[in-house]
Amino acid sequence: MQTFECPFGNFQLRRFPLRRRETLRAWDAADEYLLSELANGVSGRVLILNDRFGALSCALAGHRPVMQSDSYLSTWSSRENLVANGIDPHSVSLVDSLTPHQSDYDLVLVRVTKTLALLEDELIRLRPHLKPETRVIGAGMVKQIHRSTLELFEKIIGPTHTSLARKKARLIHATPDLSRPVPVSPYPVRYRLEGDDLELVNHANVFSRDRLDIGTRLFIQHIPTDPALRDIVDLGCGNGVVGTLAARANPGASIHFLDESVMALASARATYRGAGLANPASFTLGDALGGLEQGSADLILCNPPFHQGQVVGDEIAWRMFSQSRRALRPGGELRIVGNRHLNYHVKLKRLFGNVKQVAANRKFVVLSAWRRDRRSRPSLAFAAYVPPRT
Repeated sequence: MQTFECPFGNFQLRRFPLRRRETLRAWDAADEYLLSELANGVSGRVLILNDRFGALSCALAGHRPVMQSDSYLSTWSSRENLVANGIDPHSVSLVDSLTPHQSDYDLVLVRVTKTLALLEDELIRLRPHLKPETRVIGAGMVKQIHRSTLELFEKIIGPTHTSLARKKARLIHATPDLSRPVPVSPYPVRYRLEGDDLELVNHANVFSRDRLDIGTRLFIQHIPTDPALRDIVDLGCGNGVVGTLAARANPGASIHFLDESVMALASARATYRGAGLANPASFTLGDALGGLEQGSADLILCNPPFHQGQVVGDEIAWRMFSQSRRALRPGGELRIVGNRHLNYHVKLKRLFGNVKQVAANRKFVVLSAWRRDRRSRPSLAFAAYVPPRT
């Protein structure tokens, strides 16, 4: 644990999931700046958007705020840090990004998100629950706040200005202008898979929201098909296109969609249900494969993210790969797609003792690794995605 000092007290905070040698803090200078701005007093009904690891929730728990987030990891971290500091976790209402607001707020604190679409969606959902005197304060590191960020606050909330930078952090002050019409949300976005009748549904915080990214385009051309497959996992499912096409290619298999984003899971559920497939399907919010039983999957398909929030690295991918090895049945396969420069083959080789390149283009590579057992590895055919004729 590390000690977070602010005008509201000192708190012991950790980032979840825990790592043995954690080098990153569970707060940053933007959290510190925001709480120092509130040192003279907080009153009324408080909303916190996107508390990353619970620093704001712990500091303001005495005011019984609502904390809304799209991230399972952020909500988990906030809850665990409340308990670790002896704070009743029920003093903070932890709600997900798709839960409607119940009443108006007097103070709104917005941690600026990396995804501009998510911020737009959050502000549109928030706008009907503001009063003329509501204080709306955004916070982020200078590198996170762009002209487009300020334009969103100005367009949706009202007149906006920024503070001076402090320790590379900046605040955004927006004054509600209730005379302006509430914008109509463009989310979720819906579009057809190229050359197919499959409709993809993307909520605001889903990667590659307007069209399929080129890595996934390569990946769906190399989805295995085998009548022996019983349980297929779409890990980090996003809008669910990979799992849905895997279901189409393997009608006898159960499909398990997993993601840490509430909006991603809702997108995958809508995409899958719209496909009209008969495969049994489950949708699980959580940390990678943490909730999946050991030795319960035959095939895991994954396009791992290489960042968590603003932090770029391979820690999430490594956790996904490690948990995949545990979750696979003997002979089961992990198949991934990733940027060439990330060198995922090295990690897979270390974990599984084997790795095979399935396909590649200039930027991306599809890799396969499998759990060895006494039997020889089954030979899986490919269900290359071919758009149906129209």
